[in-house]
Amino acid sequence: MDEGWKKRHPVKKAKKNNSSENEDKIINKVFLTKYEAVQKIGEGAFGKVYKAQSNGEYYAMKFEPRANEYEYLEEEAIMMRYLKGPQIPVIKCFGKNMEYNIMVMELLGDSLEFNFTIKKKFSVKTTAMIGYQMLTILEFIHDRHIIHRDIKPDNFLMGYKEKNAILYLLDFGLAKKFRSSKTLMQYPFVRKKKMTGTARYASIHALEEMEQSRRDDLEAMAYVLLYFLRGSLPWQGIKVKSKENRYKKILVKKKETTSDVLCETFPEEFKYLVDYTRNLGYTENPDYEQLRNNFMELVKEKMCRDFDFIYDWTTKSDIQQRDDNIDILKGNFGENKMNINKNKENNFIINEENNGENKNIEQKNNNNENNNNLNNNKENNNQNNNTNNNNENNSPNNNNTNNNNENNSPNNNNQNNNKETEKVEASCCFIV
Repeated sequence: MDEGWKKRHPVKKAKKNNSSENEDKIINKVFLTKYEAVQKIGEGAFGKVYKAQSNGEYYAMKFEPRANEYEYLEEEAIMMRYLKGPQIPVIKCFGKNMEYNIMVMELLGDSLEFNFTIKKKFSVKTTAMIGYQMLTILEFIHDRHIIHRDIKPDNFLMGYKEKNAILYLLDFGLAKKFRSSKTLMQYPFVRKKKMTGTARYASIHALEEMEQSRRDDLEAMAYVLLYFLRGSLPWQGIKVKSKENRYKKILVKKKETTSDVLCETFPEEFKYLVDYTRNLGYTENPDYEQLRNNFMELVKEKMCRDFDFIYDWTTKSDIQQRDDNIDILKGNFGENKMNINKNKENNFIINEENNGENKNIEQKNNNNENNNNLNNNKENNNQNNNTNNNNENNSPNNNNTNNNNENNSPNNNNQNNNKETEKVEASCCFIV
């Protein structure tokens, strides 16, 4: 295990307490037949995240209680598997047991919010390099007809170990489709939509309860970058009793705060970004490349610094661990700009019904689709059977699932018993 990671994420010793409420019911248990939860690394409104291990490899395992009023994790897993990008975490497995929805994905490093709480502010160079990567990621998901709708520092994480220079976007629970993947026609503009996202970073249009589009992701990104530069935003700390009144006061303050005031001591590239994103039309195609070039030129030409992705928090050890993945960040967007049709190899499609509002993504079931180019994807034809038969179906369509479920064999069960971990049975909906 990486020693630097251990130091930054110390395991807090739990106080001895006989109350079952204070006991972690997840730690040291095995889920989805092969993933053992070894350390809690995060918690949010919708669930908890644990570091997990399997066959000597480490992963992040996210748990969402099925008792929640709304369940987002399955749609998030399907969304992330559909996107499959170089700066989108790789989904390994999704499944369910009696208590939780469970998603396993690649382990990432620290979030931007974590690094910000230590540094208090980011330098212009670091912020520009972060903005450059954010624009690449947003262009990638927008090209696949998806908007994120919750852009904030907590949802951007750096890569783990050799990928520590690369920025990743996650938490797609609120993401949705904004246009037809067939005609590329954007869904109609609608007013009086419930505000979705985090009010501190949400766009003015989102706070005005308007239908969101690409411009709203970009405007939220601009506020995130200014938050890093300034250390805070002018509308932080507003204290009101109700959420609705707080949203209204934040909206008023955002509209009152001009780009000149927001960016007065910072390079003009940031003022340009705020003005540009605030003035984008609902269906207008953003010029991602121009915005990226602005950040590149700011660092290399105006600041005379290397665009080397060495951030304020980067250590010598981080640099030594890096590999050739850095090339992706220096302008090699071949992977990012791949033909969107290649995503048809995935077993999931975007739901066209109700403008994608009721349910953003739907999984193709085995007897519901007979046309389109997805017929060659046989793995999904047995997903329901896998749930009922505990992945023991030996048909050809289940070869990939069976190959990845080797821990169901008696030998692997013995290994789990030797480790004195409790195996928690769960239905595995899909395995990558």
